[in-house]
Amino acid sequence: MNRILPRSFYDGKNPVPVARALLGKIIRVTRDGCAGRIVETEAYGGPLDRASHAWRGKTPRNESMFGPPGTAYIYLCYGIHRMMNVVTGPVGVAAAVLIRGVEPLEGAERMARRRRVSASDFRLTAGPGALTQALGILIRWDRCDLVCGPIRIEDDGVRVPRSNIKEGRRVGVSHAGPAANFPWRFSIRRNPWVSRARG
Repeated sequence: MNRILPRSFYDGKNPVPVARALLGKIIRVTRDGCAGRIVETEAYGGPLDRASHAWRGKTPRNESMFGPPGTAYIYLCYGIHRMMNVVTGPVGVAAAVLIRGVEPLEGAERMARRRRVSASDFRLTAGPGALTQALGILIRWDRCDLVCGPIRIEDDGVRVPRSNIKEGRRVGVSHAGPAANFPWRFSIRRNPWVSRARG
């Protein structure tokens, strides 16, 4: 039986090890049972990370990123795409992990109807906007509790060896100066559900 990740899993100031540790875990939307295995993540946070939404401080848009750990930070990108992040820092410290890709496990046909692609098409859940649409993640779930809320992250015992984790630059952050080169994007090597984005 899958175990819901406890709050202690997220409770740390540094999102980088959490981003690695989330690979292989299962994200589930409880209202309709859609679920997928996390295969790609990106870490954001810290005073030197100009790629982070919170680099210039707290705003109404990014407030959720400042904690508490184990909650969701969900926002609209370009006013269209919902982005799902896992908050990792304690209250007052902006740190989060963006979920960039998942491998469908349950409810694939329902996800395919939402995305209007085949259930076997990698575009179904590869990419942060695609996976939130497929899973039915709503913007109103921003700040929801990942331990007992509508979105949960579970551990079914799968472990991804460090040798099977690819590290690289994050996507779409060329404006961020030296932070654009931080190797804070993590994915499972050769997994077909990892996004095709460069970086």
